[in-house]
Amino acid sequence: MTAAPSPVSGELRAGTTRLAAAGIDSPRRDAEWLMAHVLGIDAGRLVLVDTIEGAAARAFRSAIERRAQRIPLQHIVGTAAFGPVELAVGPGVFIPRPETEYLLEWAVDRLRERPGPAIAADFCSGSGALAIGVAAMSPETRVVAVEADEDALVWLRRNVTGVTAVIGSRVEVIAADVTDPEQIADAVPVGSVSVLVTNPPYVPLDAAIGPEVVHDPARAVFGGADGMSVIEPMVPVIARTLAPGGVVGIEHDDTTADAVAACLRAHGDFVDVTRHADLTGRPRFVTARRR
Repeated sequence: MTAAPSPVSGELRAGTTRLAAAGIDSPRRDAEWLMAHVLGIDAGRLVLVDTIEGAAARAFRSAIERRAQRIPLQHIVGTAAFGPVELAVGPGVFIPRPETEYLLEWAVDRLRERPGPAIAADFCSGSGALAIGVAAMSPETRVVAVEADEDALVWLRRNVTGVTAVIGSRVEVIAADVTDPEQIADAVPVGSVSVLVTNPPYVPLDAAIGPEVVHDPARAVFGGADGMSVIEPMVPVIARTLAPGGVVGIEHDDTTADAVAACLRAHGDFVDVTRHADLTGRPRFVTARRR
């Protein structure tokens, strides 16, 4: 006998209760996102749906259980929203965080200040969030997305080909180590980039991380004992890559804003070194301008 449809409101209440008991910070939002995913609709349209069929209800409950086990929501639905784009994500690539959108907005604002076409770069591109976001929001900009990890490159290429041609055609994917000056010089002409952004591995090894973060690749999260093992050798490569007057934005750990700023100043080729916080006041990224 086919099970009778279930009320969507009841399923959402039960799902919310389960997620709250599991310690999820936003249980109702997550339950609605999972319900919308199962139904194949936008979350804003859930109010128009009264019931859910048996198979879909079972899929929703299964998704709730996976989320209760602290599997990232983005891994369950297979996508992550970032700025104006939707990115495919899953095991093997870092899930872009909403906080990184502050860096995206900064980069787009700097590009708007520069008349005519420009070249931007995204070092440690991962899923391509910053690179594709910049290309989507800055139509005259060509973006170089640099990533060394083979697993992440699969997702990066998938996302670049998955966006509209008008965006994807302006994003070039390069497999290279951002701490290796010769690799980068072979791939990106020296002094050619106007705006460079990077969200590198930066969490210190002894830092406490949330239960969802363990599903991100450790190589995309941790930046050595002090969180600077990628940033420090990357700074001279950034200096060579930027055009005179070009600018860089580096996302960092809450505890390393001073270290990142000091690293840029110590190099000698950077001026206007500035710390930026997010809306909660937490240190988020440091910017600087190439002499």
